[in-house]
Amino acid sequence: MARNNKHGLGKGLDSLIPDIAGTEENEEAPKAEKGAETLVDINKVEPNREQPRKIFNEDALQELSESIKQYGIIQPLLVQKKDDYYEIIAGERRWRAAKKAGLKKVPVIVRDLSEQEIVEISLIENIQREDLNPIEEALAYKRLLEDFDLKQDEVAEKVSKSRAAVTNSLRLLKLDKRVQQMLVDEMITPGHARAILNIEDPDQQYEFAQRIFDEKMSVREVEKEIKRLNNKKPEKEKKEEPQIDESLLNQLRSIEEQLKQKTGTKVQITPKNRESGKIEIDYFSNEEFEKIMGCFNNIQ
Repeated sequence: MARNNKHGLGKGLDSLIPDIAGTEENEEAPKAEKGAETLVDINKVEPNREQPRKIFNEDALQELSESIKQYGIIQPLLVQKKDDYYEIIAGERRWRAAKKAGLKKVPVIVRDLSEQEIVEISLIENIQREDLNPIEEALAYKRLLEDFDLKQDEVAEKVSKSRAAVTNSLRLLKLDKRVQQMLVDEMITPGHARAILNIEDPDQQYEFAQRIFDEKMSVREVEKEIKRLNNKKPEKEKKEEPQIDESLLNQLRSIEEQLKQKTGTKVQITPKNRESGKIEIDYFSNEEFEKIMGCFNNIQ
């Protein structure tokens, strides 16, 4: 039976665990080949605390549990031996459903893998089945980058995704934590979230995310609105008028008028306070400039 290579990730998983065939999506189908598997006490099997997936859909688990009651576990769990228990590398969903179904023992395949291989397998398995929410996926990529000193293109190759897809996923971690939770809770979509990244202020990100949810905005509407907000220029602050008494202003207007008559051009006196200000004199040719300078030269 051909393996379901949804999203092109099957090859990456097979290269790491070649003895395992089939996916959890077609768990009830017959196995193409049997690996070396062992039945162990279900209570001696525990999940990996570092596994990327943290949230499990209870309805889906119940459905799988009912199937397991009828057909058993077709696909064995991949585990590694610890001191007195087995730690799940792949198959936590099956393990949880088996416990719901009341199974006493579960089939496992024991492997001795490095920590990096365990993270890679857990990530690939969950991505292939679309079990991770966007934040879980981004955190898994981040761990591969930081804990195992991988580059983004190396991570992308391991999970059979483009580097751009990995980069866009990691960018979601720059969102305000409250917005990340809204994404996990499916109150907004990854498309909405990527658009919100164009807002720098965390509080504004959260406020806008709430607006998206309340107003049921489409991704296109969000992108258009954020672009409008970012292009909106702040209104210029109105300059405060200097506090000058009326008598001084009248005196300055009189001097301004006298200078206009002497120079023959526009003159403006702008006070800053009672003791300072500026005088502006316009000229529009060399001849006017020389005339103005001549007026000042003649002042005794």
